[in-house]
Amino acid sequence: MARQRSLSTALAIAMLVVLSACGGGDDPLADEGGDTGSSTESKGSLVLGGQDFTEMQIMASIYEQLLEDAGYTVRTQLVSTRKVYLKELQKGSIDIVPEYAGSITDELNIAANGPNAEQVSSNDIDETMQALRDLLEPDGLTALEPAEATDQNAFATTTDFAEENDLTTLTDLGEMGEPITLAASEDCSSRPDCAIGLKNVYDIEIEDILPLGFGTPQTKDSVTSGESQLGLVGTSDGSLEQLGLVILEDDKGLQVSQNLVPVVSQQVVEQNPDVADTLNGLSEELTTEDLAEMNAAVDLDRQRPEDVAQQFLEEKGLI
Repeated sequence: MARQRSLSTALAIAMLVVLSACGGGDDPLADEGGDTGSSTESKGSLVLGGQDFTEMQIMASIYEQLLEDAGYTVRTQLVSTRKVYLKELQKGSIDIVPEYAGSITDELNIAANGPNAEQVSSNDIDETMQALRDLLEPDGLTALEPAEATDQNAFATTTDFAEENDLTTLTDLGEMGEPITLAASEDCSSRPDCAIGLKNVYDIEIEDILPLGFGTPQTKDSVTSGESQLGLVGTSDGSLEQLGLVILEDDKGLQVSQNLVPVVSQQVVEQNPDVADTLNGLSEELTTEDLAEMNAAVDLDRQRPEDVAQQFLEEKGLI
């Protein structure tokens, strides 16, 4: 829901022109050498893609700094929609992207099997990863190990409302038996992971849906002001605690797994096994709490994504 951003035609064309000049394993950057930020000699060049919003800016910088520390020259290209970089990834013009397991699985499944294809992602990360790897294989791509860190859709209420009504889960909210107002994205009423699922899975009666957006300031303001009792947010939103909001646990698994996972060219992995080792090492360390803290550092404290990324990597002993 929060993964797609609008992109102007001019930006998309410009990005594709740049990528066509620098793509994949034959990238001319491999002959440039230069300072990679590591004391080791450059092992070659990699093109890193991704989406251009706070969390992915941080993740791209983490990948970039890790790979440069491992001896690679990295060129990063961030755009505002998965559809743009996915085509370049499939063509081999991009080597690596940080992704969300469920979202990319669903997009690839629809592309391969049509808009009415049976959903193959689920709240089971192992099942979702198997489906993802099967969908990536025909394009010469693979998914590495997923992190514990996840940015799933979630539903938040105020800490006061949760404490007053003894709520910790969405099941608790349904059992409360009172109608609620929900602040969410415009398409929430028709989504099985939003209003439909809240009703069918949790028996939550939704009296009204305010179309204020996914995790937007307007949605969070609506909940904190009492206009809404519930708001659609992300699990890695770093502003919730400061605003006095708490996520109610999705205890029946309404949301599909959205663990952070590197998607990589199979050729790159075969020719450079340390790329997989490096990124899998990151996945072993990265938690949802880490994501939330880093997002807050950028969005609330106005730190630069690259500085936040570097601090994280140094604290974890990854660089």
